[in-house]
This record gives sequence, C-alpha cells and structure tokens, in this order.
Amino acid sequence: MLTPRQDLLLSKVVDGFARTGQPVGSKTLAADPEVTAGPSTIRNELAVLEERGLLAHPHTSAGRVPTDAGYRYYVDRLMPEAPREQLGLSLVRREVDDAMRETTETLSQVTNLLALVTAPPIATTTIRHIEVLLLQPQVLMVVVITSTGGVSKKVFTFDRPVDAGLADWAGSYLNERLVGMGLGARMLGSRLNDVSLPATERAFVTELAPAFLELVETADDTLYVDGAHRLLSEYRFQDVSQLNALMEMLERRVSMLGVLSTALGSRGTYVRIGIENPQPALQSLSLVAANYGLPQRNLGTVSVIGPTRMDYSRAIRTVREAAHELSRFVEELY
Repeated sequence: MLTPRQDLLLSKVVDGFARTGQPVGSKTLAADPEVTAGPSTIRNELAVLEERGLLAHPHTSAGRVPTDAGYRYYVDRLMPEAPREQLGLSLVRREVDDAMRETTETLSQVTNLLALVTAPPIATTTIRHIEVLLLQPQVLMVVVITSTGGVSKKVFTFDRPVDAGLADWAGSYLNERLVGMGLGARMLGSRLNDVSLPATERAFVTELAPAFLELVETADDTLYVDGAHRLLSEYRFQDVSQLNALMEMLERRVSMLGVLSTALGSRGTYVRIGIENPQPALQSLSLVAANYGLPQRNLGTVSVIGPTRMDYSRAIRTVREAAHELSRFVEELY
C-alpha cells in the first residue's frame, strides 16, 4: 500500500503521461495546485515509487513514466469513478451485422483506439423460419432464417424430379419441428431423424438435413474491427515491429478471437496491461474488454486496444456502455 501522497503523485504521473506522451518531472508536479509538497519531497517520493516498480526513469530524462505495474495499481486502486459514457448508439430494429459494425465504429471514434467486437456465435441463435423452394424439377433450395436475422441458403440437386407436394410438405414439417430450436442444440439431429415418418418422407428429410447441421459446423465467429488508422495517427509507436505484430495478429483473425474468448469468461471488465498479455504482439499495448449477452450467458465481447498510456477511465466506461447497449439489443433478438 502507498501513502496518500504517493497515490496522488502516481495518479498525476499517469494522467500527465497519458495526456502528453512525455515523462512527468518533479517541477511539473510541484506546479500542480493539488500537490502541496515541495520539489525535493516530490523527487524522493518519485524515487520510492520507482523502487517499488510503479514508475520508470527513461534514459536521461528528469521525468518518470508509469510501468505496467504502475498502470495496474492505478486501474485497480486509484482510477476515479466516472458517470456512464453516452455513446448515442441506435441499434433498434437492426440486423446483427449492422449493429456490430455501428458499435465498433462508434467505439473507435469515441476512444481513438482500435475497437473490436465479436458477434454472437451462430450456435447460440435459434431457427425463426424455413423455406423449401423448388427452383427446377430436380433442384431445390432450403432457406434458413435465424433469430438474429441471418439468412443461409443451401441448394440440393436430385437425380430425378422432386414432387412439388413433397417439397411443400417438407417446408411445413420442418417449420413445425425446428422453429425455435437453437442451431447448436444437441436435439436438432434427433428432430430430423423422425422414425415415425413414412419411408419416403423420412428419406427426403434426411437429404435436407445438411442445410441445418452443416450451418453450425462451417460457421466462423465473426470479428468486427475498426480504428487502426485512428490508433496510428493518435499515438506515436516507438517500436514499429510491435505495431507490425499487432497488424499481423489482426489479419490472423483466429489469434485475436482466441484472445477475446479469454475475456468472454470474465464477469467484470477485463483489463490486461502490457506484459500481462500472454501474446507477444500485445505486450506493449493494453486491452480493455467487457462482455455482452443474456442474463445467464455471455454471447460476445466489446473491446479496445491501445498503448499502455491510454485513458483507462474513458476506455472502461466506453466498453461497458457499448456492452450494455448490445446486451439490450440481443435480449430483444433472443
């Protein structure tokens, strides 16, 4: 634990470095009206904070900068409470894709950081409606509309003409049996394998089963990204190789989805600062994330990535508010 004066000085260094990107010296701190100690006392306190690993003394500069441990102490103990951030998101009556894109763009605009939002996995959606359409005598298409507004289509080609009455029956039967079921539900396959059906109808339903079963197997979790240009223009990165590693990680979406899946398991706001990130590409950066979803289940993650000197208070407020708005949105859908 630090003394109240050390807490104040650490907060001032964090705030000053975030604002200017320059090391904060004792003279600057002594000129702050909230700091009542003299320059020599301030220098001694800064030295103590440096010994404790919370501040660093870069090169020959007279000023200090926060270390990753210093930022962690600040986030956990010193960061002031702030009112909710009003993002002005308008997600009502939107498709999932539009809602995710608007959230990502708004998040990046407000924070000037790289914003990432993961969409709900398709396995969590339910079937809303099914159409079985006869395109040609031997060609049939199954259209599946999900609870999130997603539409999938699968075309089947048969060796002989399909009876139009059988196609109409299949549409009605599949809606009766499958509407309301989750695409990831274990019972989906058994619902399609109905032993009580006559042989012809049962064989036909079996032929159409891949329209539902393969939908989950082939689906990828979707990652929405915005703000790389803002991140580059707003902050000067001293380590260009680190920046390149981040860009490569974004190109390999699977790697970034893996990072965010870790955040998905957390209850509160997920903050990883610098070396706390196990991925080398993120070890000079910070990640702030919050989950959205249903009361009993997280469905996706809202996050921002930026330099360790980011404005943590604003980043945390913003991702929390975006997650809150997306939770309201998906509750209406589901």
